[in-house]
This record gives sequence, C-alpha cells and structure tokens, in this order.
Amino acid sequence: MSASFDGAWDDVRADANIQYTPTPAPEPPEVPQWWRDFLDWLGEFLTPLFEAIAAAWPILRILLLVLLVAGVLTLFWVIVSPYVEQWRGRKRPPEEIWQPQPDAARKLLAQAEALAAAGQFDQAVRLLLQHSIADIEKRRPDLLRPSSTSREIERFDSLPGTARAMFAVIAGQVERGIFAALPVDESGWRISRDAYARFALKETWQRAVKG
Repeated sequence: MSASFDGAWDDVRADANIQYTPTPAPEPPEVPQWWRDFLDWLGEFLTPLFEAIAAAWPILRILLLVLLVAGVLTLFWVIVSPYVEQWRGRKRPPEEIWQPQPDAARKLLAQAEALAAAGQFDQAVRLLLQHSIADIEKRRPDLLRPSSTSREIERFDSLPGTARAMFAVIAGQVERGIFAALPVDESGWRISRDAYARFALKETWQRAVKG
C-alpha cells in the first residue's frame, strides 16, 4: 500500500503541468515622479498648519467643547420649544364681567336700605341674595337646579371669583339666620351691603372708601 502511494506521489510530482515551486511576487509599479512631487509639496504646505493646530490645541479644545454644548442646547431647545410655547399660550381667560348695571344695583341697594332702615335686616339681606341668585340664573341658566342651595352655588368654579366671594358673604349671613337661629342684625346687614356694593359698584365703592 505504501509503495503504491509513493509511486502515485512521484507520478504527480513528475507532472510538468503542476507547479510546485513558488513564483516571486511581481514588483510593484513605480510611483510616477509627479505624484511624489505632489506629496512632497502637500507635506510642506500642511506642516505649518498642523504645527499651528498643535500649538493652539488647548484653546481649540475649549472652543470645541463650547460648540458641542451649544449644539446640544440648540437641539434641546428645538425639541422643547413647541411645548414651551404651548404652555405659554395657556393663558387664563379673562374673568367674565358679572357686575349688574350701576343704576339697577343702586336701585336694589336703595330698596334694601329702606328695609334695613325699618329694622328688617333679615329681609334686606335676603333681597340682596335673591337678586344675586336671579343674576346667576340669567347669566348661567345651566348652573342652577331647583334643589341648588346657597352653599352649593357659592362653590361653583364657573362663577367669577368676585361674584363667588360676594355671594358667599351674603349667603353666609342668611344661612346663619336659618341654621344657627341667629337673626341677621345690623352688623350682618352692613357686611352684606358692603360686599354687594364692592362687587356691583366697584369703582364707586372705591371712591367712597378713599373719600
């Protein structure tokens, strides 16, 4: 078996069509002289630039960091700015003006004053309360129900703050007379009258207080 293998191997090695001797690598093509001259010129041209960059690198590094931070902040602002503008645009709508006409308010106060002058403080305060409820029903008929109480009405968030504060004062005096069995006295009447006057006749009331 070994003799037959050796003979077969010798036959293969003797075949002139099979190359076993490694051939030398071909010589690389010669670089043209014009390309060598160009590389030499480019090196001479760029060397001062590289040397200047190396000398200024501490300053350039700081500038690059500043530019990087500025770029990140700019990108952040581009992403966030629409939400910021949207947040800024959510302005509270101007408070609705609920003050009655000055003439109507003065007429109501005169009627209430007449009741109070006769000692009917409870009726005077109730008159202010009834007209206040009527104003709310006229402006926002969807708010009131037959079962709505004064305490519920004064908690309506849809009422302007000034109207809600005035109503709370007057309703509080009336409720004290109902639930606490404490009839409205002259002090309660004056508190209610002043609250209504501040609300309905704001400018006139301010001038009167300053005077």
